[in-house]
Amino acid sequence: MAFNRSIKIAPSILSADFANFGQEIQAIESEGCDWVHVDVMDGHFVPNLTFGPPAVAAFRPHVKTVMDVHLMIAPVDQYIDAYAQAGADVITAHLEATTHPHRTLQAIRNAGAKAGLALNPGTGIGDIEYLLDMVDLFCIMTVNPGFGGQKFIHSQIDKVKKLRAMIGDRPIHIEIDGGITTETAPLMAAAGADVLVAGSAVFKGGSVDNPSVYGRNIKAIREAAEGVL
Repeated sequence: MAFNRSIKIAPSILSADFANFGQEIQAIESEGCDWVHVDVMDGHFVPNLTFGPPAVAAFRPHVKTVMDVHLMIAPVDQYIDAYAQAGADVITAHLEATTHPHRTLQAIRNAGAKAGLALNPGTGIGDIEYLLDMVDLFCIMTVNPGFGGQKFIHSQIDKVKKLRAMIGDRPIHIEIDGGITTETAPLMAAAGADVLVAGSAVFKGGSVDNPSVYGRNIKAIREAAEGVL
């Protein structure tokens, strides 16, 4: 995972066909996605329940790009090793889900993954200044976590601008998760984001039998984002 700030499209497989995950992953990668985003939810920290480590391990052989695993779970520390062993390239924990975020980030790196830190829409960036050198990726939630298909929260644009200034020249990705479309992607790219998670905006209208739709959707989001750079 060489670092660069080019726009990366990371489809969330939460919007894929649950009966065909392997084929769906192969389809989005063949159609030009950069990362594969896996939303892990526990029914406790967020009101939904999704993928345990065995499911993530089953996805791994199909992912040829980057498997980006977003842990919306609390507590989180005791599951880090299991998701790392399942093959996650990036593991993102929520600031709100851990009492000791420095230790959590340290645990992710010690497990061999890149360390991500996610912030909910109501969380400011005042508490992350002393964590910057432990973080490989910040995931800014532009919806409240737990469900796909929600409306984009525009107040997060200013948060991303401030975060980008705080990061400076450090090799830290800014990822946006929630409500990304061809309309919102350029707003976040202009603010300083480089990884755009998109669920329904990528998968809508396509299927493993008609994957070219995925390619058109990915291309449209990428072009919209790159158009402001």
